Amino acid sequence: MGNTVSNVTTGKPKKTGAIFSAPLGSTLPTDATTALDKAFVCMGYAGDDGVTNSDAPDTDTVKAWGGDTVLIINNGKADTFKLKLIEALNPEVLKAVYNSSNVTGTLADGLTVKANNDDGEHRVWVIEMIMRGNVAKRIVIPDAVISDMDDISYTDSDETGYDVTLTAMPDSDGNSHYEYIKSTVTTA
Repeated sequence: MGNTVSNVTTGKPKKTGAIFSAPLGSTLPTDATTALDKAFVCMGYAGDDGVTNSDAPDTDTVKAWGGDTVLIINNGKADTFKLKLIEALNPEVLKAVYNSSNVTGTLADGLTVKANNDDGEHRVWVIEMIMRGNVAKRIVIPDAVISDMDDISYTDSDETGYDVTLTAMPDSDGNSHYEYIKSTVTTA
């Protein structure tokens, strides 16, 4: 099998939403196209850098006298997802960033957000996109915590948002995330 141009792709967000989150233990999707459980809420727009997944192993290299590599030691790997949630007025975004128990009220009646030293809230995350040729791709992260957040900038020239890093934890099967890919093109 040779080169196939149609296998080269980009990842664009689904128009109906691309970043979803739900409480830990919610029913997980097991394919690329089945509707999400009602527990999932849309996090709204993400920044134009999209989502970056770092899933590289941390290794040590052992060399022999003379410089030959003779052993690679696997020290594990962190599976992280970096994205910017730019709907800074969305209560669901605020709950994901600051923990559900630290956000009360509504935008109409007034929101209260408590920033504190509470542990990050473990949540389920789903990232949905459309690839070239109308191919659906869904990344399911069964358990993740916001482990890092960049500075929040309030300026008149850039969007206010939460540039976060999600660190995925292994599930009961030892998997930190799942990827489901399926063509949505129907044939007659």
